[in-house]
Amino acid sequence: MEDLELSTPTNLRRILLTLEYDGSGFAGLQTQAQGERTVQQELEAALSQIPGARPKIWPCGRTDAGVHALAMPVHYDTLDNIPTEKIPHALNTLLPPDIRALAAQEVPADFHARKSCHWREYRYRILQRRMPPALDRHRVWWIPHSLNLIPMRHALECLVGTHDFKAFAVKEERATVREIYRAHLEVWPTEGGREIWIEFVGSGFLRGQVRSMVGTLVEIGLGKRDSSSIQSLLASGSRKDAGPTAPAQGLYFVRAGYQPYRQ
Repeated sequence: MEDLELSTPTNLRRILLTLEYDGSGFAGLQTQAQGERTVQQELEAALSQIPGARPKIWPCGRTDAGVHALAMPVHYDTLDNIPTEKIPHALNTLLPPDIRALAAQEVPADFHARKSCHWREYRYRILQRRMPPALDRHRVWWIPHSLNLIPMRHALECLVGTHDFKAFAVKEERATVREIYRAHLEVWPTEGGREIWIEFVGSGFLRGQVRSMVGTLVEIGLGKRDSSSIQSLLASGSRKDAGPTAPAQGLYFVRAGYQPYRQ
């Protein structure tokens, strides 16, 4: 591979992959210092088996342990001449079954999966019913108690816009101002209950922000706090006054956009 890279540097291509993965068996997307299993580790191991591919990926964002992705963009560079439409199939023969490459396209050399991104969308799934799930136990947050969705929707409206989301960050970050373009709640009937989807589209999110917002919204739905507490939290920036961090298994990275967001 080294001889190929030295002799044909002008043949370098940048490939944008779209990944789907079940986060249940991973310690997150990015490589961990402790050597735990991650999505990045598995994907780079697969790329290392393709002659000419440089086994280093740059994802659009990061997901924590247990968080899933429906369409996570990542880019990598390669000297191979595999047609882009065949790259997903080639990778899927090398990847474990809990990661799948869905699509691939060649992008300009200055494209960056994270830096070129304009917006990201996340979805959180809550299963509200008396009995716990068997099939979706690693894919939803099971809540056996009734949730009042009216104040939850009112609280969601308060989160839209540009705010300092320090109260919802799980660790100290220097810059905590983000913009949320859309915050939405949908309900789907299920056997013996209902499934609630809470969706966010934003310019970017702090680590743990979505799960912290969901945990606070659930407390509002349970009547443990008023919907106006969202505005107080945004003003105070106090993490200890916010709700708990929702479990990882209910969170999904849905997609990313590389053009300005339009509803």
